[in-house]
Amino acid sequence: MGYRKSLNSVIYGGDNMVNLSDVRYLPRWIILMIDILLIFSATFFSCYIIEKLNYNTKVFYNNVHMYTLIMGVNVAFMYIFKTYAGIIRHSTFIDLFKLLLSTFCSTFTVAVISYSYFLISGFKLISAHVPFLTIFFASSFMILFMFRLFVKEFFHIIREFRRSTLKKRIYVLGIDETSIAVARAVLDNPNLPYQIVGFLTQRNDSRRAQLLGKPIFSKEKVENNTKENLALDGVLIIKEMMSKEEMNCWVNLFLEKDLQIFKSPSVQKLRDSDLVGSIKNLQIEDLLNRKPIKIESVEVSSRHHGKSILITGGAGSIGSEIVRQVSQFNPELIVILDQAETPLYEIENEMRDKYPHINFKFVLGDISNRHRIEPLFQKYQFSMVYHAAAYKHVPLIEENPHEAVLVNILGSKNLSTLASKYKVNRFVMISTDKAVKPTNVMGASKRAAELFVQALQNSENNVTKFITTRFGNVLGSNGSVIPHFKKQIENGGPVTITHPDIVRYFMTIPEACELVLHAGTMGNGGEIFVFDMGEPVKILDLAKRMIKLSGFDSATDIKIIYTGLRPGEKLYEELLSDDAKTLPTHNEKIMISKDANMEFKDIEKFTNHIIRAAIKGEKIEVVQILKNIVPEFKSNNSIYEILDK
Repeated sequence: MGYRKSLNSVIYGGDNMVNLSDVRYLPRWIILMIDILLIFSATFFSCYIIEKLNYNTKVFYNNVHMYTLIMGVNVAFMYIFKTYAGIIRHSTFIDLFKLLLSTFCSTFTVAVISYSYFLISGFKLISAHVPFLTIFFASSFMILFMFRLFVKEFFHIIREFRRSTLKKRIYVLGIDETSIAVARAVLDNPNLPYQIVGFLTQRNDSRRAQLLGKPIFSKEKVENNTKENLALDGVLIIKEMMSKEEMNCWVNLFLEKDLQIFKSPSVQKLRDSDLVGSIKNLQIEDLLNRKPIKIESVEVSSRHHGKSILITGGAGSIGSEIVRQVSQFNPELIVILDQAETPLYEIENEMRDKYPHINFKFVLGDISNRHRIEPLFQKYQFSMVYHAAAYKHVPLIEENPHEAVLVNILGSKNLSTLASKYKVNRFVMISTDKAVKPTNVMGASKRAAELFVQALQNSENNVTKFITTRFGNVLGSNGSVIPHFKKQIENGGPVTITHPDIVRYFMTIPEACELVLHAGTMGNGGEIFVFDMGEPVKILDLAKRMIKLSGFDSATDIKIIYTGLRPGEKLYEELLSDDAKTLPTHNEKIMISKDANMEFKDIEKFTNHIIRAAIKGEKIEVVQILKNIVPEFKSNNSIYEILDK
């Protein structure tokens, strides 16, 4: 009934497309009828063979008694063994074994009945008794088995064809052992939504060769054809096997051809259990990533192992990564200080799960409140302080300069003077490239903090080594441009850019934090460490690439609009001031910036003055004093430009 209803709905429902893989199972009586027809065919075939073997077979084809006996006995044993009850497309070895038993028992029973009838009546029901039954047994079993095998394979082919039409047709980039191993893992997993149709290589000598039964194509094949001509959806790459330059070259080609780009980890990291989740769309971070800094683990470990560490801003994007990396060196205690309650709770849960053997203290507090943080220095006698707490959002700080002073300047002053007072071995401050020739309050406040920390290094009775690290934007940090663009693309656009010519430096969060740890290890006190951040990235190009990698077009699908520079924002960020000199270190990626500094008594006087103005909420006065502290601070696109005239 269910089958008839389904068939009728297909025939009369107006849908002319019949999906064979979705056909419901046939009723068992139809399977039985087909089996009976096949047994009849096997009987007729056996008669034909016996005749051709020149046996005496008078009116052999018309022997109704023989046909009746054979058909009746076979139907009886089919019923006993229920050979028709299984679902043919899902046949197993058990079904095959039941078929063999039924055929054997049927043939044996027919032989016994036929021979017994001959002994009683002297009349042969079956001529050429033994040869006929031998041929009948073999042919009936084979024809029943082949029928089931054909149906099973037919539905398997239909299912695979249907799956292949739903799967993305992709090339695998590369013909090395790693690429082949990844391709084999994909081919062996039918649950993956990818169909590998070939391999892609830069070489031109492999056109007639095949790998895993798939053709090998040269780069020219993609260059000289459209996506439609290639009948291709995308390309799978193993990014660990390529340099940044090679990957960018290939990615530019694929994006030009509107091909999706998928990334897979190397085969050493690939596991069948998580293969489905291992293959992902290529992200913009993969194109901006560089080879990370190699830090001296022995020296870094000795600075942290068994020591007491304070990390301020430890719930933020940079601070939390410092917490993760420091935890690997098994310190005796890590105190994590932050004023953001929910992020602090989240990092607490993460770290207690990952490092249950380490003693963590999670402190909710504000670094501008000296009375709140001094008891921590008294109680725990820190060996290292990582100062990552800061206000960093340029437009917000431009609107609230007094808050920048209270956190970025007063907070840094509190922490650094307490570190000196309680003889902390090393104090590492995280600064920013926006502190160089600042055009906004945020950058100027960080530069003022740098000046205070540097001056404190040479103050009387100080034994603490004060070290500053300065770097650009980090990928994926809270409020950074890439997560912002991702949300805009997910929402269908538009993507907003302040200016078509704006450029920024980028680095990954782990890379930035490795720099911080390295600086804390190699610094002797008073240095500002600057990282070689490579080439700056044009934000417009970044946005276009992100839109392309998401499968959209910036001209038609997701628009890019320009909103104008925000208050305090500048087109180009710099890591060094004009009059700064650099000194090399033993790591070619890290330099020491020799910026101008200030006497401690002078910077202390300035900071006390600006803190009093900030407490009173005097915005203009705060910014004016900040410009006195940092003479190179020239406001841009801001209400404070009037102070520069």
